[in-house]
Amino acid sequence: MLELRPNCECCDRDLPADSLDAMMCSFECTYCADCATNTLSGVCPNCGGELVRRPVRPAAKLINNPASTKRVLKAEGCLPTHAA
Repeated sequence: MLELRPNCECCDRDLPADSLDAMMCSFECTYCADCATNTLSGVCPNCGGELVRRPVRPAAKLINNPASTKRVLKAEGCLPTHAA
């Protein structure tokens, strides 16, 4: 089950479980759509994987399967990357 991390690792923007602006890689590194597109060029700076829109977990399922509350943030922010 996906963690559904609560924030962008680059800018710390809140990304609630129902956000359509959350992007992630296959390791669940999570970014807002703005950072994923404009700063990271769709490439995860941690693993080099593709960033895709994170699925939304239906509200009824969050009752028994809540999103993570652990915030992950790069202290130095994210440096611009270039797609391979």
